[in-house]
Amino acid sequence: MASVLVTGGSRGIGLGIAVRLANSGFHVIAIARHRNEQLDAAMSQIEASGNGALRFAAFDLADLQEIPSFVKSLRKTFGTPYGLVNNAGLGTAGMLANMADEQIEQLINMNILSPIVFTKYVVRSMMVTGQGRIVNISSVVAAAGYSGLSVYGATKSSLTGFARALAREVGQLGITVNNVAPGFIDTDLTQDLERSHRDQIIRRSALRRMAEIEDVADAVDFLLSAKAKNITGTTITVDAGNTA
Repeated sequence: MASVLVTGGSRGIGLGIAVRLANSGFHVIAIARHRNEQLDAAMSQIEASGNGALRFAAFDLADLQEIPSFVKSLRKTFGTPYGLVNNAGLGTAGMLANMADEQIEQLINMNILSPIVFTKYVVRSMMVTGQGRIVNISSVVAAAGYSGLSVYGATKSSLTGFARALAREVGQLGITVNNVAPGFIDTDLTQDLERSHRDQIIRRSALRRMAEIEDVADAVDFLLSAKAKNITGTTITVDAGNTA
């Protein structure tokens, strides 16, 4: 059973991806600082279904110095990973002129440095086996400007260049690297938006609705499947046509 690492896999989009991949037959390791009731319920559901497997590994990806030893422990416990989904990140909003320097630093560390360093140590094992799939969860903010999200947008834009260049570096070794860029996703967070703001987002979408977590998970599942063997260095946008 091929193993896949999903960072930020204990809730939201990350958990949705982890469950979808497990149901597709992968051995998924959800990485997060803490486990919670949502993850526990998902693990029980996957175990009962008998399809794939869903496990938990505790780690704080902000601790860059410990990433090498953590990846080594994962490899020892679960074997060489076939897939890596870099989903963990911060979504801190704020006008640049008013953002604290500490917030800017946290965004850059978590959204850029962490996935790059984590990928560095995971991809080494993939290079030895001659196969692997890497998917970064980006955002439509990387391609379309949104007021109050300049720093966040900068961090997500960096993943585009990262994926394209890394795809060139490891492509000849049988490894693909792609991004999935969600738009406004129908979650508890967007349910809490003011009705007028939510309606505005829906009206702007070509399909007149919001995309859902399952849509993002399906895109990731596709990129890890044999059907996507010749897709690399690109970004799949999942936003119900909001940026069309």
